[in-house]
Amino acid sequence: MTVALGPGYAESWAHDYVIGSLGSRTVDQALAAGLDTKMVWRAVHRELGLPPSAR
Repeated sequence: MTVALGPGYAESWAHDYVIGSLGSRTVDQALAAGLDTKMVWRAVHRELGLPPSAR
């Protein structure tokens, strides 16, 4: 996320942006709830529309 959004915005985005496929949680909430990091990254990847090379 830092590469895609920059260091300051990535942190804010992870804290504030709610992703439906993560159970309507933010990245921070999903990770704190114990969701698998690969699952969280895949959801972030889709939300940001990152290229396949960023997987």
